Amino acid sequence: MASTYQNPVWDFDFPDPTIIRASDGYYYAYGTQTKRPGGAIINLQVARSPDLVQWAYLGEGLPEKPAWARRHQKFWAPHVSEHAGTFYLYYSAKPDRGAGLCLAVATATEPAGPFRDVGAPLRRGKDFQDIDPMAFDDPATGKRLLYWGSGFGPLRVRELDEDRISFKPNSKTRKLLHPADTNDPRRYDQLLEGSWVVLRHGWYYLFYSGNNCCGPAAHYAVLVARSRHALGPFETLAEATGNPYATLLEANRHWHAPGHNCVVTDAAGHDWLAYHAIDPRQPTFEAIDDEQGHSRRVLLLDRLEYVDGWPRVASGGTPSWQEQPGPVG
Repeated sequence: MASTYQNPVWDFDFPDPTIIRASDGYYYAYGTQTKRPGGAIINLQVARSPDLVQWAYLGEGLPEKPAWARRHQKFWAPHVSEHAGTFYLYYSAKPDRGAGLCLAVATATEPAGPFRDVGAPLRRGKDFQDIDPMAFDDPATGKRLLYWGSGFGPLRVRELDEDRISFKPNSKTRKLLHPADTNDPRRYDQLLEGSWVVLRHGWYYLFYSGNNCCGPAAHYAVLVARSRHALGPFETLAEATGNPYATLLEANRHWHAPGHNCVVTDAAGHDWLAYHAIDPRQPTFEAIDDEQGHSRRVLLLDRLEYVDGWPRVASGGTPSWQEQPGPVG
């Protein structure tokens, strides 16, 4: 167990992180497709840690692209959950046919994979609104829910069937949060993505990120909303405070464009916000393509606290850069 740590906890490109604690006792981190030093393209990045701080890179978790998405290099925003010995990977991918991205599912019997796609997209999109899936089992209702979105559309949720690889028949998609209709360059809520839901102290907290993740003009932050029900309605922190610029986490001079978080709980029951950010000292790398400005997004970690009904980052609303007390492994 590391008694202290200092960001970044993984100093390689590792965008859109999901971290889970698997039944074998290790933490596993999953990240968006990247190009490794030497040129190897990794579809699903996987790393393992005993304590959330010391990470070992395990490499490729999705060695075979799905038959419907072999031609492109766009495998984004993985979310993994474990149920009855099966690991379910939800991710976004660009299909060989069609302009939009799709929601997809793959499964494995081990947390590091290999994951195998189920054979067809869960949902086909027309643009990039169908991205960033996150699966959540609602303790109050027992419903298996999938959150996703959104490009310049809303964040959405729909109930999954018992098999977890399809939507429940006759279930409907619900729109949860809509992007702001404004041209204010300071606002982060003009584009919404990266949903992550937890239930704490009777509140369902919906963490999400907004605006531009990447490139020289990156302007990105973590936002939050809350509800008494997993399906909403959700009140945003901006609405609750009357401050349209309210964020949970935003940039400082040490770390730019922080966002696309997950929430992981350590052995002592403390919640941690894991997310990516850009180091201004090394902001780019030899990426797969230039669509996202070659931004090098590394893995950061900061403690969450819950105060007066809302989460906050213990480091003061921006990413920490100095040595911090570490998680309890």
